[in-house]
Amino acid sequence: MYKLKITSIFFAVITLTACGEKNKQTGEEASQSTTEGAKADSSSAKTVLFFGDSLTAGYGLDDPSDAFPGVIKNKIDSLKLPYRVVNAGLSGETTAGGNARIAWLLKQKIDIFLLELGANDGLRGIPVDETHKNLQSIIDKVKAKYPQAKIVLLGMQVPPNMGADYSNKFKAVFPALAAKNNISLVPFLLQGVGGVPDLNQGDGIHPTAKGANVVAENVWVVLKGLL
Repeated sequence: MYKLKITSIFFAVITLTACGEKNKQTGEEASQSTTEGAKADSSSAKTVLFFGDSLTAGYGLDDPSDAFPGVIKNKIDSLKLPYRVVNAGLSGETTAGGNARIAWLLKQKIDIFLLELGANDGLRGIPVDETHKNLQSIIDKVKAKYPQAKIVLLGMQVPPNMGADYSNKFKAVFPALAAKNNISLVPFLLQGVGGVPDLNQGDGIHPTAKGANVVAENVWVVLKGLL
């Protein structure tokens, strides 16, 4: 059972990059659309921005708003909290791509920033130091532009198939960055979803709408205290 779950999680991570080829869209186009969407909301509301890859973008869902950021938006709206939610997910995104794309998104004011990147780095076997460096750079850029913004890092893992040494070092990147930067951490975004057939789409890879609800709960546990 454990090996089955690990293998399923592995294939979920693997397909994050493949999704980027199917949902081809430049970083600037994605960023521009989310920025314009945010401008359409009330200027008095604070902004919660989700920055990530296909898990954030909602790849494969009939309605992208069913992805976990959309589920969280519904929670925020139901509680009548003064926040607007911006989904800046881009399928296939790596930490290097995110580091290059973040400046565009910082043109809008951000109050809470959720960072979900790294899985595609793990798939490609990118050196852990590079992943760490890129994530740190993204965090630095957000802090420099909006010092008061609250940051939440969404942790990811790769299975032992990548080699125990690499897997352990990769997993350690997220808590290390959270501690160094004094930011909030969701230890593993796909906790309770990876490897569970009923919570994933037919490809056994991406969360269904039901699975996205579980992912949203993983994030909400940490996010709700920051709102």
